[in-house]
Amino acid sequence: MRLLPKQDPIPEVLVGNETSDDAGVYKLTEDLALIQTVDYFTPIVDDPYMFGQIAAANALSDVYAMGGVPKTALNILGYPIKKLGSHTLSEILRGAADKVKESGAATIGGHSIDDQEPKFGLSVTGIVHPDKVWKNVGAKPGDVLVITKPIGVGILTTGIKRDAVTADQAEAVTAVMAALNHTAAEKLKAYRPNAVTDVTGFGLMGHASEIARGSDVNLEIYYSKVPVLEGAKELAAAGVLPGGSKSNHKWLVNEVAYSDNLTEVDQFILCDAITSGGLLVSMNEEEANLYVNDLHEAGVTEAAIIGKVHEKSNKLIVVSQ
Repeated sequence: MRLLPKQDPIPEVLVGNETSDDAGVYKLTEDLALIQTVDYFTPIVDDPYMFGQIAAANALSDVYAMGGVPKTALNILGYPIKKLGSHTLSEILRGAADKVKESGAATIGGHSIDDQEPKFGLSVTGIVHPDKVWKNVGAKPGDVLVITKPIGVGILTTGIKRDAVTADQAEAVTAVMAALNHTAAEKLKAYRPNAVTDVTGFGLMGHASEIARGSDVNLEIYYSKVPVLEGAKELAAAGVLPGGSKSNHKWLVNEVAYSDNLTEVDQFILCDAITSGGLLVSMNEEEANLYVNDLHEAGVTEAAIIGKVHEKSNKLIVVSQ
């Protein structure tokens, strides 16, 4: 269902809201376009510094997913200052500022309101050449699909809230969420991707379905090739699942054909609602192999080829073992 009003085309708007892309892109000159995005959410880890880091990495990711370079960030904050005090707030802001600095961008301000529940995120502006914008449409039959981070993030963060994860599992998922997609994006610029997005709230299957629908193709996902965080399957089997993952699964029930070998737990993992996930890329198979090798050498060790693009058929996505 479309909620945003339809707008008349504006030549300078290179990417608007037509295809549910990761950010908007506005052309300023023949050589320069602005990327604009905004994202914020409630805390998903207990450490306020790491929450700030994760929120910043999540917002910055949209700029990387469009092929751009982050330049400025504005903090967006809802916070119960009388209830939680200033130290926790200071740590959230410090975490975000450090992550923005790591990206090479600058935090230049923001806006806050008094709220009953803490919420934090950023509005990020980046730049890109108008002819080098990556979009979440354009996948071609014969392409393969690359993912650059493991999934299962939502399951593990739900496990953190329920005290159901080990210290090592909590540390691993926090590190994944706080990691920038900078390296993945920079290495990708040496190649010719046909479609790019990042995997976040709609999960791997939700964002893959946007690529498939917008590109008028069918995607095949190889379940056994998808990198999954340690402990995610066991937690999901025990019923530790975020509501968003269940909603994603229900939303896609008529769009996805799962192999008979896959359990409902396997399906929930593929639909898991993620915070600050990796890039999902559709690209030529030969280039994809080189790209994944580049990422492994650069320390992005979970990057993998997880599927293929086919001509359009009845289902947007087919999941094989």
